[in-house]
Amino acid sequence: MMIAYLDHHPHQQYGLVSAGESTSDETILCAIDVDDAGDVSVASRDFGGGVFSRPARFLRPSTADDVARALHLAGRSAGLTVAARGNGHCVGGQAMAAGGIVLDMRGLGPQMSLALDGAAVDVPGGVLWSEVLEWTVSNKGMAPPSWTDYLGLTVGGTLSNGGVSGQCFRYGPQVANVVEMEVVTPDGMRRLCSPSSNSDLFFAVLGGLGQFGIITRARLPLLAAPKMVRWRRVVYTDFEIFAGDAESLVTQADSSTFDYVEGFVFVNDVSDPVSGWNSVPILPDSAFDPSEFLADSSGPVLYCLELALYYDDHAADHVDEREEETLRRLRYMKGAEFSADVGYVEFLSRVAKVEAKARAGGTWETPHPWLNLFISAGDIVDFDRHVFQRILRRGIGGPMLVYPMRRSGWDDRMSVALPRSEVFYLVALLRFIAPGPGEAGEAAKAAEEQNRQILRHCRSKGYDFKVYIPRYDNEADWAAHFGGGWGSFVQRKRRYDPMAVLAPGQNIFSRARPPALAVAPATESIAPPPSTVDDRDD
Repeated sequence: MMIAYLDHHPHQQYGLVSAGESTSDETILCAIDVDDAGDVSVASRDFGGGVFSRPARFLRPSTADDVARALHLAGRSAGLTVAARGNGHCVGGQAMAAGGIVLDMRGLGPQMSLALDGAAVDVPGGVLWSEVLEWTVSNKGMAPPSWTDYLGLTVGGTLSNGGVSGQCFRYGPQVANVVEMEVVTPDGMRRLCSPSSNSDLFFAVLGGLGQFGIITRARLPLLAAPKMVRWRRVVYTDFEIFAGDAESLVTQADSSTFDYVEGFVFVNDVSDPVSGWNSVPILPDSAFDPSEFLADSSGPVLYCLELALYYDDHAADHVDEREEETLRRLRYMKGAEFSADVGYVEFLSRVAKVEAKARAGGTWETPHPWLNLFISAGDIVDFDRHVFQRILRRGIGGPMLVYPMRRSGWDDRMSVALPRSEVFYLVALLRFIAPGPGEAGEAAKAAEEQNRQILRHCRSKGYDFKVYIPRYDNEADWAAHFGGGWGSFVQRKRRYDPMAVLAPGQNIFSRARPPALAVAPATESIAPPPSTVDDRDD
């Protein structure tokens, strides 16, 4: 195997300096069984629709050994890279590998199974969170405590980034709810890791943007799944009051408060079918006239706090009392409120209806220039004043989420870059571009420019913020993103992936392509690595 190390050059990306024997990329690709390959065009475009990058091979591994073989082969090559692709939901080309190997993780086995103690579930890295929800609730009456709002994402994908939603303030993000992982590192080894075994790899991979290893299995803790959810939305005209109420809910020590706290911004316009008042009612028959509640002085945008209480049949008599006790302390616009009681699985799966509608209307296939930010609570009011109320006052053609979470729910040993403050907000600008001949592309360009305008504003104002699910074009921006954690991130890359084989689409590290010292014939048989699980302690 090639011996390599990362060599730092000021103002450039970390490159590769190599020594030893390597095999040509063409030879390696010829050694791959093409019967296992998929249509590479599938992996040439991601959900964002703005990046096109064609891999040389699109493989569908069915076992962790298949993943190890692909990494072993790439490691023997002169310059091949490997990217793991979940459900293809990246928006900036993060799961792409130009001229390299993309692994379709969706077919990875084995099937889900309950851990021996019954308090956790073992799942493949390519399984969807919707599949985890269905399996754990239907088979065991249990479920993981932390979710994403959209469940059509893979476990390995969200654990490589963070995984956030309205449960974060109570249970932490998904990266904080993992007992153990099996990770295949670029040396072709399958490694078990946990907080107590191979712990540095464990924390490196969590939020590590796929840079240190590929998650082939995760053990997730389980809690008893509630039966029902009291789902409530309440409306605010003043952002400071909205933020004050939201922060009071997520910082309360009292576990009897809401189990789920999120929020979103919407346009003060009844005629806007996506970003306006029509996005607020929960049930289809809940439409109403906002003029009954709004003063003429109301601003261009309004705010909705979305809340949920989980309960079982035996607690149904007390849910009204629990809700009333908490709601009476909130300062929302009385009368502009909506409520429904739905099943737990239905509540967590609610975004699937949005997906179905988007697919039917054609906006699922158009570009998605999304922007996700973590912004300090100390800066969020100013952000609202300049961004929501000015730059985005006409909406974005999709949801504009904004809700707080707590930094103490995260572990500083993870690779995720976070704002410094204890309370910070997720701001998710989830744009959907309307289809139309020649129009979608221009609309996407305008949206991307608006995203850049927002980022320029955040930087010029000196906000304490981070881009969530980031992608930058140069080392300086990546170093600024990780801040004081950049040195540790680089050291981990040197330790686990010194040849920069993994996740080239993130554009963090680059793999040089030195001349091959020995080129084997195209018919050479290249053996896979041994099926070895390394569970040594650090």
